[in-house]
Amino acid sequence: MKASLRFFLITVTGSFLLLSSCKKELVNGNQFLYSSYYELKSGKFIEYDVMEITHDENASTQHDTNYYQLKCVIEDTFTDNAGRLAFNYVRYKRTNSTEPWTQSDLWSTTVFNNKAELVDENQRIVKLVFPVSEFTIWNANQFNTDVKLNCSYDKLHVPKAINGFTFDSTLVVEQEDKRNLIEFKRKYEVYANRVGMVKKYYKDLQISNFDTLNIKSGKEIFMTLTNFGN
Repeated sequence: MKASLRFFLITVTGSFLLLSSCKKELVNGNQFLYSSYYELKSGKFIEYDVMEITHDENASTQHDTNYYQLKCVIEDTFTDNAGRLAFNYVRYKRTNSTEPWTQSDLWSTTVFNNKAELVDENQRIVKLVFPVSEFTIWNANQFNTDVKLNCSYDKLHVPKAINGFTFDSTLVVEQEDKRNLIEFKRKYEVYANRVGMVKKYYKDLQISNFDTLNIKSGKEIFMTLTNFGN
């Protein structure tokens, strides 16, 4: 009986130490931070189908819709002005798949102090913050002069199928959801683990009398992944 009790105690103690070791490794490692949702690696690319709508009731074309394809590539590394390792983030554009890609933008991106930052037209935007958690809230415009934009995570680590691709783990970055008498703003992005952004939904509209179909001005952008690789 004593031998059985001794064996039981040894087994329980060993299991506790093993779980503690695993937990420590999880807390200290990338698995806890989930920074792989914004994995930076030279040569990595994502392609999108894009629909962009510009609204202006005073323009000759009040609701102008453009369709095009976008390819975002992580290219060479460099040291930025703050002495940090950063990557060139190059955007290529074409009207359809029969045309060659043409470079449209040269941006930069980095992950520093658990923040994924993208410099978009000289505006530094905090795209994600780690660790990924339902309690994490951050200001996307922390490093620029735009109005404060509080973001948060939703639908964490959920499998999702997008445009024929199946991803084991995705999350949603909630950026803005506002509707009043004169404004309608709905913005969010979907990220897949080890891939990056796979979907973007962006509406920033001036409306009339709460009517989201009575648009005075603004922009809509919808991006959906069509291909990706390294």
